Amino acid sequence: MDSTFIHPFDGDKLKEECGVFGVFAHDEAAKFTVYGLHALQHRGQEGVGIASYDAVENRFNLERHLGQVGDVFGENGPTANLKGRSAIGHVRYSTTGGSLKRNVQPFFADVAGGGIAVAHNGNLTNARQLRGELQARGAIFYATSDTEVIVHLIATSRQRGMVARMIDALHQVEGAYSLVALTRKRLIGVRDPLGVRPLSIGRLGDSWILASETCAFDIIGATFVRDVEPGELVEITEQGIISHYPFAQRRKRFCVFEYVYFARPDSIVEGRNVYAARKRIGVELAAEAPVEADIVVAVPDSGNPAAIGYAEASGLPFEMGIIRNHYVGRTFIEPTDRIRNLGVLMKHNANRGVLEGKRVILVDDSIVRGTTSLKIVQMVRDGGASEVHMRIASPPTTNPCFYGVDTPDKDKLLAARMNLDIEAMRAFIKADSLAFVSLDGLYRAVGEAGRDARYPQYCDACFSGEYPTTLTDNAQGRQQDQLSLLMEKV
Repeated sequence: MDSTFIHPFDGDKLKEECGVFGVFAHDEAAKFTVYGLHALQHRGQEGVGIASYDAVENRFNLERHLGQVGDVFGENGPTANLKGRSAIGHVRYSTTGGSLKRNVQPFFADVAGGGIAVAHNGNLTNARQLRGELQARGAIFYATSDTEVIVHLIATSRQRGMVARMIDALHQVEGAYSLVALTRKRLIGVRDPLGVRPLSIGRLGDSWILASETCAFDIIGATFVRDVEPGELVEITEQGIISHYPFAQRRKRFCVFEYVYFARPDSIVEGRNVYAARKRIGVELAAEAPVEADIVVAVPDSGNPAAIGYAEASGLPFEMGIIRNHYVGRTFIEPTDRIRNLGVLMKHNANRGVLEGKRVILVDDSIVRGTTSLKIVQMVRDGGASEVHMRIASPPTTNPCFYGVDTPDKDKLLAARMNLDIEAMRAFIKADSLAFVSLDGLYRAVGEAGRDARYPQYCDACFSGEYPTTLTDNAQGRQQDQLSLLMEKV
C-alpha cells in the first residue's frame, strides 16, 4: 500500500509548473537562493535543487533532493556545501519526466568551454523528437526531463562561447521556457519568444537576482527592476547586464492562467498585481452571472480574491464559510476504506455557524475533473446551506496544457467530457446553479478590452484549444497511436 496520501482537494487542481531563482555576486548566494525558492514553493513541491559556483576553488557545487525547500534546506541542511558568490535554484513539479531524484534540477554538465548549470520552467513540445535525434548521434541521457535535452544541445553546439551555444540550442526547441543558467563568469536568464512563462530581474545592492515571480525578491529584500522580455536573453557579469534578442519577434502569449491560479497573489507579473487581477475576475463574474443569495464564500485559498471581488460587486457579505487547515501536508497515513471519506475534512471544513440556512455563492478558481467541486458542494450542504451556487473564476477547462502545466488528458476534463454542457456539469457537481467567467471577461479582468480572436493577447489554450506553438511530440504521439490501432486490426 502506498503510504503517500494526496488529499482529495489537492488531487483535482492543475499542478504548478516549476519555479526558478538565481543570484549573482553575493556572499550569501546559496542562502538567498534557499529563501527565494521558499517564496516560490507554490510552483513546485516535489523536488528542490541548488547549484553554486565557487570561484576560490574553481568548482561547481550541486545539491538536488526530493522534498520541499524547508525539509531539504532547513536546519542542518546541505546549504554549507554550496559555497560561492553565485547560485541558481529550482523547485519542481514533474510535467515532463517522472517524480524521480534524477529529474530534480538544476542540471549540470561539464562541456567544452567550462561547466554550466541549467534550471527550466516550462515544457518543450518537441523534446521527444530532439531526444531521439541526440541519442542517434550517441548522446547518453541520465534523466527523463526535457531540460536535459537543452543541456545536450548546448554541449553539442559548434558555436563559440556559452551564450552563443545556448542561443544555438534554443533555436532548435519548441514550446515554453524560462531558463536560468550559471557558468563560471555569468548568470543567464532567458524567456521563449512568446513569453509564456514569467521571469523577472531584481537588484540587491550590487547583486543581481532572477526569479519566476517578484514575491521571491520581497523575501530577501531585493528590488524589482523589470521583467525579462519575451525572446530576451540577459547575460549578467561583473560588468553588469547585457541584453540579447536572438529570436524572431513574435506576438506575446503570456499564460493567462498565471493570473487565475499559479502565481502568488502578492506577485507582480507582466506589470500587473495578481491579487488585484483576481479580484477583478470576481467583479466580472458577478456582472456576468448574478444570482439571489445571502453570502459569498470562497474555496480557500485560491478562490479568496475572486470571491472578495464578487462580494464587493454584488453587495453581498463575504464570509469564511470554509475553514482551511494549513497544517496538513501532502503526506499522510493511507486511510482505511471505512474512514476514507473523513479525508475530505482534513484540509477544509464547513463553518456551520456561517452557512446554516443560507443561500451560498461558492467561488473557486477552476474546475478540472469536477471531483473536488462535487465534494465541496456536498460539504457546504452538509454544513447547513439551503442553496449552493457555484461560480468559477476561469472559463471551462477543455484542453490539456503542453507548456509546463500538469493537466489531465482531455477525456478526463469535466468540461470536455460534458461537451461544454453547463447544465450537465451542474448536475454532476450537484450545485443549484453553475457559471464560469467568460473568456472575454477574463481578458477584461487582466486589463484588456476583450479577447482579440485573430491575435489572442495571452496563451489561453486550456480554455480555447488554440495552441500558440507547434506540438510536434503530441502530433507524433497521435500518429503512433493511430499506427498501433491499425496494427491491432491487421
